[in-house]
Amino acid sequence: MKILVAFKRVIDPDARIKLTADKTAVDTESVEYKANPFCENALEEALRLKEEHDGEVVLVSLGGEDITQTIRAGLAMGADRAVRVEIEDKALDSDLAARIFAAVYKEEEDVDLFIFGKQAVDGDNNQVGQLTAQYLGLPQACFASEVEVDEDAGEATVTREVDGGLETLAVKLPAVITADLRLNTPRYAKLPDIMKARKKEIEELDLDDLEIEDTALKIEVVSLEEPPKRKGGEIVGSVDALVEKLKNEARAL
Repeated sequence: MKILVAFKRVIDPDARIKLTADKTAVDTESVEYKANPFCENALEEALRLKEEHDGEVVLVSLGGEDITQTIRAGLAMGADRAVRVEIEDKALDSDLAARIFAAVYKEEEDVDLFIFGKQAVDGDNNQVGQLTAQYLGLPQACFASEVEVDEDAGEATVTREVDGGLETLAVKLPAVITADLRLNTPRYAKLPDIMKARKKEIEELDLDDLEIEDTALKIEVVSLEEPPKRKGGEIVGSVDALVEKLKNEARAL
């Protein structure tokens, strides 16, 4: 079984971020980065399926050389090799990212699954997995909380959480799956695996290699703004006054 895993670097969600002077981007001078948590769930599920069915797990990442450390972290978890497509973050939107992932899929041979995190915690767009499936014409199962694969039947059974409870889907392989946090608990890389990851292959491609000529973005970021600062608390003199403020000011009742 051959599984591709989209693996993205994001700004650490716990980092204190600042905006650039023109408020069109995040000031990246002092922030730290980490692998997108949902991508770690996607990778863990790919590794679990590999252990059950044998095969190969390939990371696919978009970005410059500075994302290599994040890719190595995924290789240390157990991925076999990686593909990095050279492109700057500011030159990407969900649609172009999906077209790049679709092109990488076509370059690889005999892929059974392409697993994404359900969303990236920086943009929170929740679009790339679905768009990739559309461009490839593959069945998709999103927000997976459980995945089982029957190689003999050429089918994956995916359980996902919906508003009314759980929904179970059966999709023919090859397919696209997006991983929810409840799917699994990502493993920690062991020291020997960290050392081995340094020698694993990271293939470097660019848009010309993938024959992608249309790089026009469909989304333009006009400006960003920080959330409003919290106001100080207020002490009220009675329960009636508290109820009135909750009802008329906070509109919580």
